[in-house]
Amino acid sequence: MITVPEALSRVLALAGKPQAETIGLAQAHGRALLEPAVARLTQPPFNASAMDGYAMRAVDMAGPMQVVGTAAAGHPWQGQASAGQALRIFTGAAVPDGFDHVELQEHIDRNGDVITVTTRSSGSNIRAKGNDFAQGDVMQAGRVLSAADIGLLAAMNLPKVTVAKRPVVAILAGGDELLPPGSDPQPGQIISSNDLAIAAMVTQAGGVANILPIARDTDGSLRASFAAARGADLIVTIGGASVGDHDLVGKIAAELGLDRAFYKIAMRPGKPLMAGKLLESAMLGLPGNPVSAMTCGILFMQPLIRAMQGLPAGIRTEHALLGVPLKPEGPRQHYLRAKLDRTGMTPVITPFSDQDSARLSLMSQADALLIRPAHDPQKNGGEVVEYIPLGL
Repeated sequence: MITVPEALSRVLALAGKPQAETIGLAQAHGRALLEPAVARLTQPPFNASAMDGYAMRAVDMAGPMQVVGTAAAGHPWQGQASAGQALRIFTGAAVPDGFDHVELQEHIDRNGDVITVTTRSSGSNIRAKGNDFAQGDVMQAGRVLSAADIGLLAAMNLPKVTVAKRPVVAILAGGDELLPPGSDPQPGQIISSNDLAIAAMVTQAGGVANILPIARDTDGSLRASFAAARGADLIVTIGGASVGDHDLVGKIAAELGLDRAFYKIAMRPGKPLMAGKLLESAMLGLPGNPVSAMTCGILFMQPLIRAMQGLPAGIRTEHALLGVPLKPEGPRQHYLRAKLDRTGMTPVITPFSDQDSARLSLMSQADALLIRPAHDPQKNGGEVVEYIPLGL
């Protein structure tokens, strides 16, 4: 068995180079920016009024001023600023050269076209040219584009961006006992849930999930499923990768040419994890137990999908105070489903007493995976521990 860090390193080596595509901004939210985006203009493109009020010269504010025109957003004033003059101005309008202050309209006493300042603002109320960004400024690649990013790119006058193609992930669940949701299970049969859960995790990581029909425990069915998965960037199998008489996935994959990177990791849940290259596709063989499959999905599949898009593939961890004492850990790194209490200054994490890898309901309730390194000594309540946050 290999360690979790070594397994992750080998999995990420399967990623390959991200593939580029250029798309419109309307389709870019949530996509991975693959090439730097360079601003085509300066924002604001001129000194702009931040308030409705009057533009003036600061040196003239002590005395009366003559209002000589009006400026509004999209309708600049074309005149020339002179001593003792002021300009009625509205938010977003260009402040003409020569004026260096905008006073709020509620701070002005106006009589006809003559104004006096009754209260002076502490700032200039002018947004300087280039205050937001300048032509040539760069949004660096390697980020998932947020709504704010889309707005910024639009303001940079970029109608399109180059992003990574979403990796296509073929998801293959296998087992004679499995039925799709909505079926009427007969004795010995269960509803297939792993394929849908893993598909959701693929989407969360930025991939495109292709759920294949449930394969049966026969050579022919599995070979047909692998044939249907051909061309995917990543093939994820669920179950059937162990060493039982009916665990045929590893056997069939090997016969089809799997170049296996490893099999079995010193972790729990999720020891029987398989990874490698199958023809042009990366392949991960996840365990069949629901919690084991999802834990391996978090630790290995999602980082691989992110790496395929040129994104940082590290796993975000945080720290909390342990809510209960824990016994010494065994020879495998352990990921315990846990609840977080954030009511205090520092979060408190408490693992569930039952860590059965078949109990999907506890995974649904969990806020975090508490990380126990292999051979971790006994822990007392109140000690600082590391965890992986769960959820969106």
